Amino acid sequence: MKRTLIKNCRVISPECTAESLNSVYILNGKIEDIGDINAECDIVYDAGGNYLIPGLIDMNCKICEAGYENKDNLRVLSVAAAAGGYTSLTIAPNTQPIIDNKTVVDYVIQKAKNESNVNIYPYGSITKGCLGEEITEIGKMIGKGIIGISDNGAPVQNSGLLRDVLTYSRMFDIPVITNCLDKSLSDGRVINEGIISTKLGLFGSPREAEEIMVSRNIILGRYAKARLHLSNITTAFSAELIERGKKYNSELSAGTCPHYFSLTEEAAEGYNTLAKINPPLRTAADTEAIKEAIWNGTIDVIASGHTPADYDRKSVEFDLAAFGISSLETSFAVSYTCLCGENFGPDRLIEKMSTNPAKILGLKNKGIICKGYDADLAIVDFDNEYEVKGENFHSKAKYTPFEGRKVKGRVLKTFVGGKLVYDLQNNMS
Repeated sequence: MKRTLIKNCRVISPECTAESLNSVYILNGKIEDIGDINAECDIVYDAGGNYLIPGLIDMNCKICEAGYENKDNLRVLSVAAAAGGYTSLTIAPNTQPIIDNKTVVDYVIQKAKNESNVNIYPYGSITKGCLGEEITEIGKMIGKGIIGISDNGAPVQNSGLLRDVLTYSRMFDIPVITNCLDKSLSDGRVINEGIISTKLGLFGSPREAEEIMVSRNIILGRYAKARLHLSNITTAFSAELIERGKKYNSELSAGTCPHYFSLTEEAAEGYNTLAKINPPLRTAADTEAIKEAIWNGTIDVIASGHTPADYDRKSVEFDLAAFGISSLETSFAVSYTCLCGENFGPDRLIEKMSTNPAKILGLKNKGIICKGYDADLAIVDFDNEYEVKGENFHSKAKYTPFEGRKVKGRVLKTFVGGKLVYDLQNNMS
């Protein structure tokens, strides 16, 4: 039996929050007890009075394998994730090879077991080849271990096809994770359509490209009575539509990423390609509306949106530069710094970054700190202020639009199944 104790910690979790110092006793990878514990243990970690939170669960993360070794592979991704407090990652299906059949699902899961220090859960593609034309063999992929189906990277444009998928998904009680982007309005466009795009002479992507598809997807999800999750929400009107949509479909959920409530289109001034992200950064009014949607519960999930591109593809003309952001290692600190205050505490942030993702994805033993749950945990110093520097990232994508920004909420240690997988002091992962 492996017995581990984390002592002198302040547990913060939606189901079990205490300001007083406690200990968490871990037995064989599970939380065995919480409180004033005096037990013989094999390993003891002293949290030094800092907070212990449930490990973060990322619902929107990109990885490249097989032929894209210059980008983040599973091994690198897990290191960066642990440094950011993430203990579970979902993998978007538009990898190489594309996750659109049971053989690739099995390949990804087996590879993750061999190479990753964090939990890896693949999404299956909604359509074969992510082409938006033919539905994949969803049932067979579920049998191999996918926990959702997604159109990440290639939003389904065909309403009839998506309607069939939503209806079919009810047979398996599996979430459908979809991006909201009308490609006829967004293809070839590199920045938000507005004052900045005009000033820079760049072809702008209008907000309608998102909002039209948000509306369509909500309508289809309502009639199909499907478990529908809308990713990468960026505009004020999208948030308003989702708030209305939830009145008609209790299975509807929505997510965003830290850059959509902490950065605006002004970040692209000077043709800064580090701010070239898809969907694009929006206006200050949108940023404030997304914050409000998080605070009032309209938006359920904050995901990293980690979409690494190698730096060479970023350091070219704006029109030619790759979309993407390196964000696993900044997501929690940026979110804590921008969102938390008197009326929105860290426990609410944990709901958005761990508890709600676990519920939506059906990860029954994750997302809270409670007896019997997996010991996927992170020790965080909320008062630790530091300056973001891309050169210090574990990800191969060592760049960030947050370069030089001061943030609070530093991850000190991360545990997966009670095993220490990241230690800031020893720079170990």
